[in-house]
Parts: sequence; C-alpha cells; structure tokens
Amino acid sequence: MFNPISSNMLQYMATSQAMPSSSQAGNSPLGSMGSENSIFTMIMNAAMQSMQQAQTVPPEVPLGQNPFASQFAGAFTPIQVIIQPYLPQAAGAQPTVVPVSAGQTQPSLAFDTAEVPTTAGDTSDFGFKPVQFLKLENMLEGKLSGAANHFINAGKKYNIDPSLLTAIAIHETGNGSSRAANDKNNVAGMMGKDGLRSYASVEDSIFDMARNLRKNYLNQGKDSIAAIGAKYAPVGAANDPTGLNNHWTNGVSKQFSNLA
Repeated sequence: MFNPISSNMLQYMATSQAMPSSSQAGNSPLGSMGSENSIFTMIMNAAMQSMQQAQTVPPEVPLGQNPFASQFAGAFTPIQVIIQPYLPQAAGAQPTVVPVSAGQTQPSLAFDTAEVPTTAGDTSDFGFKPVQFLKLENMLEGKLSGAANHFINAGKKYNIDPSLLTAIAIHETGNGSSRAANDKNNVAGMMGKDGLRSYASVEDSIFDMARNLRKNYLNQGKDSIAAIGAKYAPVGAANDPTGLNNHWTNGVSKQFSNLA
C-alpha cells in the first residue's frame, strides 16, 4: 500500500507523462514515443485506482444482517447467583433439620450456634490460648485427623483453650476411633433426647462442645477438669453401665498435659 506522499507523486508523474511540452511534440526525434507515454499513463491510472480501492473501508454490516450472528444467538445466558450470609439462629427459634444423602446417618436437629460470652462466673484458667498448630494436628488420628483448625476456631469463638477441647475429644473417642465419632460425627459424647447426638460434620460437633462448655460449665464456675468431669461424665450415671466415667477426669487430664 502506498502512503499519501507516494500517491501524489504518482499522480504528478502520470500528468507529466500524459502532457509533453510543445517543444517536444513533432520536433523531437522522440516524438514517436507518444504511444508509449499513453501506455505509461494507463498503467499509472490503474495503479492509482487499485490503491484507492485498497484504502476504502468496507461498510459496517449491522449485527442483525451478519450471517455469523445467528450461529451464536442465545448461546450465552447470564446466570444470577445469590449467596445468603450466615445468620445466627435467634433465641427461641425452632431449629431446622439438616438434610443428608441416602445411606447416611440422619443428624439430630441443628445445634445451637448462638454466641456465648464469657461471664464473671468463669474463674478458671481455661480461656483461649495460642497453640502450636502442627503439634496439635500431629496428635490427632482417625476421625479427628485434620480437625486441628476446628478446635482452634471453636476455642477463639467461645474463649476456651483449644487444648482442653482437644483433650476431651481424644478421650471421648479413643482419638477418633469410636463408633460415635465414625457413625454420628459425635466427638464429645454430647447427648440428646434420644441418646447420642448426630452431627453433619466433626466441625459441628466440636463447636457444639465448645458452646456447651462455655455456657454450662466454665460460666458456671467449673474451674478444673475434675469439676467439669463431675457434671460432664458423672460417676454412676444411668447411661454409663460399664463405668467408663470413672476414668474421665484422669483420661482428659493426661491428654491435656500431653498437649501442653
């Protein structure tokens, strides 16, 4: 493609060749080249026409008349996705049933997720403390494996030492090997109206345990593992025919010391 300067130059050359001076016409021995000048002029005119056509911008085709537009009509449909924020369950509201897939154990009614602040009744030293994540995770096995972050997050929410939560879960489940843990995701021995509660996940069970300890034990002045155990796993309880509760305080205390 020629630029504007080249185009003007070609036009000038074509005009000059097409109109020889009067001194050259008839008197010059080169006058016989007139026909050659005409041929040169035709070539230059053809070149200029080709250049003008190349510079011409084709008209824009409306979308409705575009033969390719129909191939994509309706191919892209926008999708609106709405993510509902988590809203804590209001006091007194009826809990909802957590759905499960076929073949799974039906969880109990959704557990209470309400915030439970620390009160003046808590005289214990079981408030939240930072823990070594890897050390905590390496202590966990079976169903508890991979749950270290849940113990830490539940401890932060309810202001409880994650080591206490972990120690109770390890003792209650034989470190993730109990039937309650594997069949019901219950890692804390939490009871419901119909016996051991079922949870949709181990995380739910850990948070429910933390809420229960904060509300019904620590805020009530239970300031030691022995004091907690006397209520949490009372010796001689009707639901403990084999006497496992006799070992609760010593078992939890041992696990708590291992995590220190």
